[in-house]
Amino acid sequence: MPAKYKLSDQEIQAKIIAGEESAFSELYDRYSAVLSAYIKRFVHSSDLAEDLTQEVFIKIWQCKSKLEEVRSIKAYLFIMARNHTLNSLKKAMRSDVAMAEVLNSFVEQRNDTEEELLSKEYLQYLEKALSELPGRTREIFKLCRQEGKSYDEVASALGISRNAVKNHMVGSMKILSASVKKDLGISLSILLVLFLK
Repeated sequence: MPAKYKLSDQEIQAKIIAGEESAFSELYDRYSAVLSAYIKRFVHSSDLAEDLTQEVFIKIWQCKSKLEEVRSIKAYLFIMARNHTLNSLKKAMRSDVAMAEVLNSFVEQRNDTEEELLSKEYLQYLEKALSELPGRTREIFKLCRQEGKSYDEVASALGISRNAVKNHMVGSMKILSASVKKDLGISLSILLVLFLK
């Protein structure tokens, strides 16, 4: 950590939760440039990246009570930046083709350290959400979505009807979709494109 920063990330986080603006200013000084550079890789515009970065920090301050549940404020900042950028681009581009290009850009560039950190966070979330599904439903979801098997192949392997497989998949997608939307603020389809491709 550079010498100019006297507080650790954890100390800053605690002070922001307590409403200390000076700690929020230090968080901004510490991470705004790197977040802006991160966002710029996807929006290809310095001005837009700066605007989106400002909006991310505004959200952090407005929802500072949520920081109590956050383990790493740095990881949280990058996750917020990614979600906010995706949502902003989605609103700006209703075209499926344009959205697919943006998603592919995210997928192609996720080998950096920050991306690995985010991938790990999202995958842990997805695993946790899957673990809460009933056993048979979870098994069918993994066979269909993670192993790419068809409904017919899964039905044959498990000795159940194709319709039963379909019903399990519809149920799991409803549960996961609601959970992902509530907790991460993105759609399940975006999460699956990013991490089960």
